[in-house]
This record gives sequence, C-alpha cells and structure tokens, in this order.
Amino acid sequence: MLRTSINRRTLLKTTALATASVVAAPYIRGAHAAGKLSLGVWDHWVPGANDNMNKLCKEWGEKNKVEVQIDYITSVGDKDMITATAESQAGAGHDIMTHRSWQIVVHRRMLEPLDEVMASLEKQGGPANEIANYLAMVDGHWYGIPTCTGSQVKPCCSRVDLYKQHCGIDLQAMFPAGDNRDKALIDSWNWDLYLSSAEKLMKAGFPVGNPLGQTSDAIDWVGALFRSHGVVAIDEKDNIKISSDATRQVLEYMKKFTPQMPPEVYAWDDAGNNRWLISGKGAGIMNPPSAWVVANRDNPSVGAQCWTHDMPRGPAGRFVGHLPIFFGLWKFSQNKEAAKDLIRFLSEKDQARKFVAASSGYDLPSFKSYYDFDTWKEAGPPKGSVYNYPPRGDEQVSIAGYPARPDVAAQVYNSAVMVNMVSRVTQGGESIESAIKWAERELEGYLRA
Repeated sequence: MLRTSINRRTLLKTTALATASVVAAPYIRGAHAAGKLSLGVWDHWVPGANDNMNKLCKEWGEKNKVEVQIDYITSVGDKDMITATAESQAGAGHDIMTHRSWQIVVHRRMLEPLDEVMASLEKQGGPANEIANYLAMVDGHWYGIPTCTGSQVKPCCSRVDLYKQHCGIDLQAMFPAGDNRDKALIDSWNWDLYLSSAEKLMKAGFPVGNPLGQTSDAIDWVGALFRSHGVVAIDEKDNIKISSDATRQVLEYMKKFTPQMPPEVYAWDDAGNNRWLISGKGAGIMNPPSAWVVANRDNPSVGAQCWTHDMPRGPAGRFVGHLPIFFGLWKFSQNKEAAKDLIRFLSEKDQARKFVAASSGYDLPSFKSYYDFDTWKEAGPPKGSVYNYPPRGDEQVSIAGYPARPDVAAQVYNSAVMVNMVSRVTQGGESIESAIKWAERELEGYLRA
C-alpha cells in the first residue's frame, strides 16, 4: 500500500498511535520474508518525481515480501521537520524518514547508526562528498545516508541569449555539455566578470535575480560567495573569524552588486527567483533545475534559453551551495534490517539514475562517480542544459556555516547571518564595521547556546 500525503490528522495519528501500527515481523532474507515498513519522504518539487519513489519501493517490497507504506510530507511550512521532531519526541512513527541537511545532527540520539549501509555504498561508488560527511557522520558513525531524491546544489541558471547579446559571453562555449572545457574560459568566470555582466544586463533591462531574504536560496548563494573569498564565520575550534579582510571584501563587493538586481530581492521567498526567471524578465538566477523544468512547461521560449553552469570563482576557489537530504532510520523501528536493506537499495547507482531521470536532473547524488548519468547530457531543451548542474571541474560543494561544529553551524545557517550582514550594509545603510560587530555578537550567542 502506498500513501501519498500527510496532513495534521495523519501526523497526530502517526506520532500518538504509531506504536500499534508499525509493529512488524522480523525481517528475514529469502522467499518467505514478510513484514512492514513505513517511510516519511520529502514531497518533491518536480512534478511526477514522487512516482519513481513509489515504483522503486513497490519493486523492492514485492521482491522481499515486505509491505511498504509511504507518506509524502511537504517542506512548505517545515512540515517535514515538524513531523520528524514529533516522531523523535514520541518514540514512534515511521521506520524511515528523510531528513534535511542539519536534521541528522538534531535527531542523532534517536537514529540508528548506518555504518554498514554506507560502507557498502562507498565500496561501490567511492566516498560521499565533503558536505555529506560533515552533516551525517557524528562521532565517527553515519546516522544518515545521503539520498539522491531531493538533494540539490544551486549553481547559476542563465539565459544564454541575453548573456550573448548584452554581455558578449557565450555560456555554452564556456560551459559545454561535455568534458571539453577550455580552462582559460572557465578561469575567466569569476565574481568580477559576474558583476560587470550584471551591470550590462541591468542596463539592458534584464537583471539577474538572487534573493536576499532569510530563505535557503539566499543563504546558499551568499554562503558560497563568502566561502569563495575564504570567509569563515566560526572555525572548527569555536574561534569566531567573521572579522576579516575577506569579509570586508565581500561586503564591498555586494555594495556594488545589489543595485544590479531588482529591489524586491530582499522580500523574495524561495520561489521568487524561480518566478523571476520564468517570467522572462530575468537574465539569470542561482537555483536547481526546477525553475528550468517549469519554464519549459509554462514559458517554453524562456526554458529553451536556460543554461545551468558553474558558480563564479573567488580568491579562495569556486563553491556552490549544497543541500543534501538523508535517509534516517529511527531507533524505535521494529524492522531495522529490512529498513537498512531498503535504504541501501534506494541509494545504489542504478536507483539513483532513475531518480535523476524522473526529476529531469534536479536530484543530485552525493557520490561523484554517479555524475555520468545520461539525463544530464540529454535533457533539454536546450539539449545539455543541465549537464553542468553536478559540480564539475574545480567547483566544490559547500554549506553556509561550515566548518563550525554542525550544531553551531546550523544556527549560523538558519539565522542567515551572512545574508543579514549583506542586507544591513546594502539595504539598511549600516557601515561594514557595524555589520561585522553585529555578526560577532550573534555568533558569540550561538557558541554560548
């Protein structure tokens, strides 16, 4: 049986009565295995992507004689995180939950270690990326397995026609849909070129649009900008490092850059930049391929001109915001061995390939050896539009708050410290030194907490 949604009534039932509903026979491999598993899964943004999860779980369940139940839980209003918190506190609910980036650390005391599952996956696919390790390995143990479905990075998605016409930049030549990159062209794509091109696009009436509210899209691109200049808010030894020449350089840069965007970016939610691109008014955003997918559906003339490509490089390197999603197994699950086997199955390369195809390239595995899937080469129009969505070349994944202890970094991220610094300087009229002093006080509070 596959359920496809969760509401308040279902949530209350799940957390208050689940101890009666999740009792299952022990999982035994073989033709006569039986039992039940329930999953709470993030409700995908891309239309039709959930159907692939249904199909794969049904396939695994029929093979292993296990009844699999799925609830798709929206992240709108953080209902997925609220559900996980309620189940963690109640000690009852689904067997497997998908957890967004910081939530493995939050719930680790109620999660089952998954070291053997990760060892099996890394034996096949090589090591998971740095951010997956940072977020899901706690005290030397894996408490979450990075899942392909829903995991994302947020590189540039730009209009090739507008960049070519108004800036003289051929993004398809710079970032081709293949391995034949020209190093000199790639090296030229830095934050200085991004600023000068943004100025030309604003003058032409087609500005780029990157949000500057307290939302994940804003936090991710601003965090990547800061990291590319070598800025660290708090280091791994709890030292506050936000007061630096690199921080001042970034804030000076943003004083020049923000006037090249529409003024409403300060009020945008996570859908604001998507709408801006799809409307045809914008020349570029920083986002997963979901905006491009919807543009091809709702405004094909825009979708056919969208090209996903690397972030600009800074003095400390080229970084892109990464938000992985993890499978977690609750300690109170009554069918742990079956759950581990299902998590392993859903995370293997063959299944990851299907997740990527079903999401039109949106889903991003944490294993670099998975980046050879045909979807990224073939998807269009234009063909190859999302080939450069997986980090290639010198682009590295990052998350705002790194490398502080994850419990501290989560506060840096969720309170949007770096975005607030930018807004104070560029919108509020504060001095750079005042914004840095404010940030230092905030960071001191996180360490005390």
